[in-house]
Amino acid sequence: MRQHSGGSEVIKTLVILGDFIILNAMLLCFFKLTPALIPPFFSENPRVIFLTANFAMIVSQYFFPTIIHYRQVNFETLFAHILKLSFTQAFLMFIFLRIISDGGGMFKFMFIFGASLFTILFIFRFLERFILKQYRKMGGNTRNVLLIGSDPANLTLYQDLISDPSTGYIVKGYYSDEKMEGCPESLQWLGNIAAFNEIMDKDRDATKESTDGKNYTSQNVGIDDIFCCLSHDDSDEIIRVMHFCDNNLIHFFYVPRMLGNFRLNLKPERFGNISLFTNHREPLTYAGNRFIKRTFDIVVSLIVCIFLLPFIPIIALIIKVQSPGPVFFKQSRTGLNGKTFQCYKFRSMHINNKADLAQATLDDPRKYPFGQFMRRTNLDEFPQFFNVLIGDMSIVGPRPHMLYHTEIYSKLIDKYMVRHFSRPGITGYAQVSGFRGETRELWQMEERIRRDIWYIENWTFWLDIKIIMKTAASLFLPDEKAY
Repeated sequence: MRQHSGGSEVIKTLVILGDFIILNAMLLCFFKLTPALIPPFFSENPRVIFLTANFAMIVSQYFFPTIIHYRQVNFETLFAHILKLSFTQAFLMFIFLRIISDGGGMFKFMFIFGASLFTILFIFRFLERFILKQYRKMGGNTRNVLLIGSDPANLTLYQDLISDPSTGYIVKGYYSDEKMEGCPESLQWLGNIAAFNEIMDKDRDATKESTDGKNYTSQNVGIDDIFCCLSHDDSDEIIRVMHFCDNNLIHFFYVPRMLGNFRLNLKPERFGNISLFTNHREPLTYAGNRFIKRTFDIVVSLIVCIFLLPFIPIIALIIKVQSPGPVFFKQSRTGLNGKTFQCYKFRSMHINNKADLAQATLDDPRKYPFGQFMRRTNLDEFPQFFNVLIGDMSIVGPRPHMLYHTEIYSKLIDKYMVRHFSRPGITGYAQVSGFRGETRELWQMEERIRRDIWYIENWTFWLDIKIIMKTAASLFLPDEKAY
């Protein structure tokens, strides 16, 4: 969502003002409650300290102003933004004070102060976000939305807009020559395109005939945002809608149409002086992002492998007692760029001739008791950290499929092979969003592939952390589909 349609400047100003109050209150508390921690220069020059702290906050707010007033802000973005704001404030404050003082005890104080500032701002951001959501639920700071066109992309957009009432979007309905298939009763059909053209013509005529010197604005029309999803063959109609929006201070958005079951998610790129659009632009194509992800994979997998070593004999003994055969299960799976690799797991099933063909089911007779426990707690996946260490896999990514399933589903599901643009993962976005385990029907695999592709196209380091945290929780609260 474009930033200018994200929220209220009044709300933004109030939150920024609150940040300064928090900053000064924290400094005052440090001076009053922890005098032993305060550097001598601070105690001797309190006014200079407060002025410096506020100046550093002004600069930090210029580069990292609050974003909670935007209507769609995820956890990762909010966390990173607060971290940048508090780090910049503490860093600038430290540099300036270090220049004008001897620096005695300053680094320790600024480290504790910066960490405390981040923690308090983080808590208050969620409190402020909660209050703002409640305010929007009650009808404040809302935006009225109109949809143009019957393409399924508009229906998907509608579901996104109303999925969280706290974002404050009120969809008035849609104009289209044809009614949308599968449209819920809550999304009202307002008429055909000709009916909307009449409204635009009346508005244009009324503006020309106005003698009171007042211009018609979006408040007169009653719409804040128009989302248009028409064919390029209707370019004249799209231009008319854009002119109407410009004349009435309405924000115009063109919604990419859906082709088949997939939205045409085109991303802008520059080619010389020309703007082009591509259907795939993965964050991990950038060397910096790949370096961050690979470094994290190596460090974490190395720690896990070392930690796991003492437990392997115990796990091996239990496996041998309950199911004779090898401790580790090795299977060929499809990896990065469609290449085959050997995936390792603790063996959770009795030796059988269906291992490379059939998925595990709820009451699968191939499983033995400890194997079932390992599957429910993800313990059987731990040897895959060795796959991560040697570069075949990542900690987070699309789950690697058996070669047989790759062959079958690549013929049945459009864009199935796109998931192999990324290293396969021990866990993934699809697994923590309700699509783990057996896929009895084709639509379940289709939804899993959608989420795999979404992850590839929207990767961030913080998204990986969030997925890891959700996966770790399954060690204590096993997923019902983990069998």
